[in-house]
Amino acid sequence: MVTNAVNHYCRSSIGRKHLVAITGLLLCGFLVGHVSGNFLLLVGPDAFNLYAHKLVSLGALLYVIEAGLTAIFLLHLYLAIKLNLENKKSSGKYQTKKWTGRGITIMSASMPYTGLVLLVFIILHLKSLKFGTYYTTTVDGVQMRDLYRTTMEYFSNILNVGWYVFAMIAAALHTSHGFSSAFQSLGLNHPKYFKSVKYLSYLYGILVGGGFAFISIWAYMKGV
Repeated sequence: MVTNAVNHYCRSSIGRKHLVAITGLLLCGFLVGHVSGNFLLLVGPDAFNLYAHKLVSLGALLYVIEAGLTAIFLLHLYLAIKLNLENKKSSGKYQTKKWTGRGITIMSASMPYTGLVLLVFIILHLKSLKFGTYYTTTVDGVQMRDLYRTTMEYFSNILNVGWYVFAMIAAALHTSHGFSSAFQSLGLNHPKYFKSVKYLSYLYGILVGGGFAFISIWAYMKGV
């Protein structure tokens, strides 16, 4: 009985919207932690490499976390695409009229496109950095991967920096709109406080997207 209710909920339009919102907020939370860790690049090689080494030292737990993040991301991607296609199918030409008559913004209209940019970015990002050139270094007598060097070498190429900044602009637009939309989808859009949520979503997009972009530009200016 409970299983049937859960299946029905997950298959319903409302259930899918809730899942997109929840997975989106979880990914937003991950990005805050990720950009915070990346700012250790500014502190120096040892600080950043120790941070990366501590994550790797989690061993099996790290694989569980990465698997969980991958599952959340793929579920978010699948449901977002499905909902977008369903909305287009049901709206028809009305969706075009909605642009001028129902307050559609550039951020909301570009969600599928910024999402696509982020999908390509994540694939290339993992290939270039996580699975990129492997150097080793020693910090406090412990041998570990020199991810600082790999990262700084990547950002020494102006084309990589340009692509990274472009992707982070897409990330700022996508997460900013997604953040506030998630609260709406979950029914947490009371007029009394939702305006504050909107401002918070703009601030989130600027700080996270801008933070990542700043790091890439800083790395390029600093050089290897």
